[in-house]
Amino acid sequence: MKEINNLELLRDRAIRGVLALTSRTFLLQLVSLAATFLLTVFLQPAEYGVFFVVSAIVNFLVYFSDIGLAAALIQKPENIKEEDLKTTFTIQQILVFSIMILVFIFSKKIVLFYKLSYEGLWLFRALVISFFLSSLKTIPSIILERGLYFEKLIIPSIVETLLFYFVAVFLAWQGYGITSFTFAVLIRGVSGLLIIYLLAPWRPSFGIVGKSAKKLLSFGVPFQLNSLLALVKDDLLTAFLGKVLTFTQVGYIGWAQKWAYFPLRFFMDSINRVTFPAYSRIQNQKEILSKAIEKSIYFISFFVFPVLTGLFLIAPYFVAFFPKYQKWQPALVSLTFFCVNALFASITTTLTNALNATGRIKITLKLMLCWTILTWGLTLILIQTFGFNGVSLASAVVAVTSWITIWLTQKVVSFSFFKNIRDAFMATFIMGFVFHLTAPIFINNLIKLFVFILIHSLLYLFIFFIIGKKRFLTEIKTISLKKD
Repeated sequence: MKEINNLELLRDRAIRGVLALTSRTFLLQLVSLAATFLLTVFLQPAEYGVFFVVSAIVNFLVYFSDIGLAAALIQKPENIKEEDLKTTFTIQQILVFSIMILVFIFSKKIVLFYKLSYEGLWLFRALVISFFLSSLKTIPSIILERGLYFEKLIIPSIVETLLFYFVAVFLAWQGYGITSFTFAVLIRGVSGLLIIYLLAPWRPSFGIVGKSAKKLLSFGVPFQLNSLLALVKDDLLTAFLGKVLTFTQVGYIGWAQKWAYFPLRFFMDSINRVTFPAYSRIQNQKEILSKAIEKSIYFISFFVFPVLTGLFLIAPYFVAFFPKYQKWQPALVSLTFFCVNALFASITTTLTNALNATGRIKITLKLMLCWTILTWGLTLILIQTFGFNGVSLASAVVAVTSWITIWLTQKVVSFSFFKNIRDAFMATFIMGFVFHLTAPIFINNLIKLFVFILIHSLLYLFIFFIIGKKRFLTEIKTISLKKD
């Protein structure tokens, strides 16, 4: 597949990529929402907590399998060569096989450390195998992502997600408990690998070219250290919590995170997945990059702000009115704090993408180091006072400090921040305030809750268009798709 060298083509593929990812996300989030709901009905909080902890452990291993070479290939200003792909694949597989050998040697000790059941051991092994299968998808994924062929890249993830949740829910319904996830992750891994090689054929080859490796590692190592710190901040912390808290409490944390981060997965990921390779292609054209950043912030705030606000407002009513969901009521406080974290992350992730795409990886590395230290320090302190809710409270406090990202990004490329979140913020504030005042009076069952959600969604759109209709129509007009 050819590299993109035309600015108009890049813009059109970026827009097409966002639309493709958004439509994919819409479909998969509907599936995920329904499946998560069913899984949390069929499974106990402790069983869900086991999957949450074991997944976090394996996610921690994944970050040692790449050392940032995939990101380096995507960010590279020049066209990539076959020697770059071969070098990346070889180094990655050396790392993957080394990790797998160590993991299988120490798997029983890890399971004993967390006091997991026999089913937990096999879930852990299945996730490790899935980790290996995922590593084989790296090069085809890079080829598609660098060319902004997201309409093709979404196909494996659609198949993977549908199969994973179908198998997991069906087996959980049949009473398989934790083993439901074991079969689901294996089927997900195999199906995704087969499909991506059909879409982006690449013959695996081995060999390391010194010059290529040196150049890729100069960006890749700091990038992967950044990702590793993010992992230590989130997944390793979860693994640690699995030892100091009960699995039921970890299940509450996982439930709250899952729902609070849902808007990010639904809206923000679609935009941010495209922005890194797109920003990388225009990293030397600051005026165009500035407009691209502003557009990303504008649309992310338009979608994410009202959904996050609505989520923590309606959650108490939903849990109260749905009998089998009342077991999650202790997690509502955590949900609120994680929503605060998600609100800040929705904006700052776009800006760190811009810093990384322009080669300022050391800046984001320092930021992530500070956030990791703060997260661990505050979590250890706050869980002593607030119990498992201290985890989400710490994440909310740390999220507030991420505003420094705005200032650092503006030093690299000039852009307007508050102008691009103003309309969404004002409309969301008014909608939330009205809901808060009226909901206790009118909502007394699920039907009225859903009616209220619809009414306040329309209220948000009405207020938004009163405030910023002209700007919105201008932004929409800039989206025009042409054939490649």
